[in-house]
Amino acid sequence: MRKKVKLWKRRVATAHRQRVRTIKRVSKKPLFTIPFAGFVLLLLIAMVGILLQSKGNPTFQPSDSRVVVLNYDKHEQTVPTKAKTVGELMQRLDIKLNEGDIVEPSKETEIAGDNFRINIYRAVPVTIVDGDQKTFTYSAAATPRSIAKQVGVNVYPEDRLKLLPTDNFLTESSIGERVVIDRATPVSVNLYGTPVTLRTHAKTVGELLKDRNIKLGKDDTVQPAKEAALTASTQVFVLRKGTQIQTVQEDVPMPTETVDDDSLSFGVTAVRQQGAPGKKLITYQIQLENGKEVGRTKIQEVISQEPVKQVVAKGTHFDIASDKTALMAAAGIAKSDYMYVDYIVSHESGWNYTAHNSSGTWGLCQALPGSKMASAGADWQTNPITQLKWCSGYAARYGGWAGAYNHWVANHNW
Repeated sequence: MRKKVKLWKRRVATAHRQRVRTIKRVSKKPLFTIPFAGFVLLLLIAMVGILLQSKGNPTFQPSDSRVVVLNYDKHEQTVPTKAKTVGELMQRLDIKLNEGDIVEPSKETEIAGDNFRINIYRAVPVTIVDGDQKTFTYSAAATPRSIAKQVGVNVYPEDRLKLLPTDNFLTESSIGERVVIDRATPVSVNLYGTPVTLRTHAKTVGELLKDRNIKLGKDDTVQPAKEAALTASTQVFVLRKGTQIQTVQEDVPMPTETVDDDSLSFGVTAVRQQGAPGKKLITYQIQLENGKEVGRTKIQEVISQEPVKQVVAKGTHFDIASDKTALMAAAGIAKSDYMYVDYIVSHESGWNYTAHNSSGTWGLCQALPGSKMASAGADWQTNPITQLKWCSGYAARYGGWAGAYNHWVANHNW
């Protein structure tokens, strides 16, 4: 009997100790020991609550922080930032530009939207060959003319520049690429009494006349003869006898070439080569009666200085955050217009639908006054979708969002 009692007591004590250990073990475990099914149930309840609160519309919380994608030193870095400009962000990240390095877009460019792209191009060795003179430098410029300008080598519009590889270091005394400058010869020309310096690659007077489209009339003379060789010291006279001549100078518009670049954000531009207008001389023959001018006839138009083409890279890349695309879709905006909407709204309000100021502007598109948006819905102060619907109607005055974007780029407002 005593043995049975002892055995029973031992079992009771063992069971008690097991219960105590179980309680202690459970009390030490974190909250995520709740069974998975219970967690999923809580998550579903939370999601239903959010949907009921938003009444089925996408939720959107504006932020003054922007996501920026940087490409530099052979790697890509994505960072959130509150920096206002490219230069400010580089300073915060301690990214320095060395001699000859280039950042696109420029440091002064505003970071206006998410997924804003910044490219930093590191300089490479370049040798500038200018006749017998060689200049070694580092540059990341995109064109030979831009490289020369970056290092302070003066070139004229008529000079020819080529970017060539270095094939033999020993014979060419350079590493990396070479910018070879073929200088134009400056020639002094007296055009019907107007002195001008023309830079040319022509070898003779006749080639110069042909190069500059100078056509001699029956009463015109040229000195020296067309067969004469041209040098920097040559003086050429084009004259007309027996008539009164007047020559005026006018500007030649600067040509511009635009190239699409998917490495830059949509709406951003970067000048790859700085351009300049040219100059032309227009010569008139004056008709006189009693010593007074009664008419004039244009007899020559000569380009005295060639214009320089400006090369501009235009960003085409856009990657709009999903919360913003959801808003635009809910507002009935076509996908093909998303990039235009994002550009305008980013610059007008930074996607802050509660943005307003003392002048009365309000919302994503800064309507003035904000109460105008009531035509799209009574909840215009609190619903970004309602605001976007009104903005689409406003964009129609420019023919749609694309036209509104073009107007904004040209005028910085709409």
